[in-house]
Amino acid sequence: MVSGVQDLLAKMRTWFGSIFDVGPEDRLKIIFLSIAYFLVIGAYTIARELKDSIFLTVVGKAYQPRAKLLVMVVLVPVILFYSLLVDRVKRHQLLALCSAFFGLGGLCVAYFLGDPTIGLYNTVSSPYRFFGWIFYVFVEGYSPFLVSVLWAFANSITSPESAKNNYALVVAASKVGGVLTSGMAWFLFTAAAGSHCSPVFAVKSHQMVLFVASIMLLLVPLVIWLMTRMVPSSHLHGYEAAYQAEKQLKKEHKESVGMFAGLSLLGRYPYVMGIFSMIVFYEIINTVLSFLRLGVAQQHSSDVAGISGYLFKIIFMTHLVGFFISLFGTKMLLKRLGEKTCLMIVPLLIGALLLGFMLYPVPDMLVMTFVALKAINYAFSWPVRESLYIPTVKDIKFKSRSWIDAFGGKFAKMGGALFNEIVMRVGEAVLAVYSLFFASIVFCWFTAAFLLGRRFESAVANNEVIGIDKQAPDPEK
Repeated sequence: MVSGVQDLLAKMRTWFGSIFDVGPEDRLKIIFLSIAYFLVIGAYTIARELKDSIFLTVVGKAYQPRAKLLVMVVLVPVILFYSLLVDRVKRHQLLALCSAFFGLGGLCVAYFLGDPTIGLYNTVSSPYRFFGWIFYVFVEGYSPFLVSVLWAFANSITSPESAKNNYALVVAASKVGGVLTSGMAWFLFTAAAGSHCSPVFAVKSHQMVLFVASIMLLLVPLVIWLMTRMVPSSHLHGYEAAYQAEKQLKKEHKESVGMFAGLSLLGRYPYVMGIFSMIVFYEIINTVLSFLRLGVAQQHSSDVAGISGYLFKIIFMTHLVGFFISLFGTKMLLKRLGEKTCLMIVPLLIGALLLGFMLYPVPDMLVMTFVALKAINYAFSWPVRESLYIPTVKDIKFKSRSWIDAFGGKFAKMGGALFNEIVMRVGEAVLAVYSLFFASIVFCWFTAAFLLGRRFESAVANNEVIGIDKQAPDPEK
């Protein structure tokens, strides 16, 4: 009996040891990356959920599809300006600038939430309340110009093998940040939604959580600065073949420069377009389910604090589930199955979730499906997808991905929003329309994942750098 317990404890120690087994050359780097992800995802969690609840209250739910279209228009010139920054500043400086911008911008928004005219004290929803539109567009910029920049930075200093071993830990740290901030917001907004609480407390709660999120972002530049000072530069190369190739291109003055370099690479390389498709398929399904989720949130409460509290309850559960997936599933699956198989598992899991929802289309099942969808994406699909950027050049990691995450993600959201508009005009056949739509997306997603995973494995096996054209040999040499 005693020996059996000892054997069990030994196996558990070995299991947990394998989860937290980080090589000495990566240890300090992973600690700093984990802290940065903790701060960024914690802040992003607050801003993203407030975006929906504040827009519903200030502008109105019916205008959300149009807001997604507006985002598409506004972000394009911002991407062009961002591409110029990539050519002019170092990668860690770019991350610091983006974090500082959204941190300072968040403080400004937190202040104006308390304005009696344009802020939350005014409870009359109207499409002419421009503050709601501005805030929506501002938060939509978090993903392509903050979260994605952090991932691009991580990919540029991480090798494929290190990503398999360590990305799960980094994601787990980000889930802890999401759990803590969403839990704090859920508690505050649930208290503020009570009838005994004054509107002042509800507004102050929104200002408080956004203030906390902004301060977290302002700490990111400090973390990255400490990382560049304390981690040896030899440990910040990542995929060595890409590092050496980019070094040679810089020496020969052949780097891609200009505002449209990232878009050009997206069109020239099917591999990059494949990553684009991974974002598109997920975001289309996410947008459709998210729109349905907002309807459920409005049914649970009629005021902004109640809606915010319900949305943060959902995202709290999402991060909690994602934490366990990233800690106990992602690393094991990546090491045992590899990126190609993991890429194909994602659409199969999503398809199973959607099938369950179609068979039992009730609000509780919708919420469960939404939570599982987001948890799988953040804790499993995202780190697998990010690994795909490692064997690429800097311009793909930073410039092309800005188009992928901004234009691609928003294009997908626009497509999902248009589908939502169509479904609202469909009669009794709405369930059949949803089923056919979801089945088509999942099939295309699985096919693209298979082809993309095969190309990734080939590139890594051959020490290939994607994004550099192979030069024909000079016949005179």
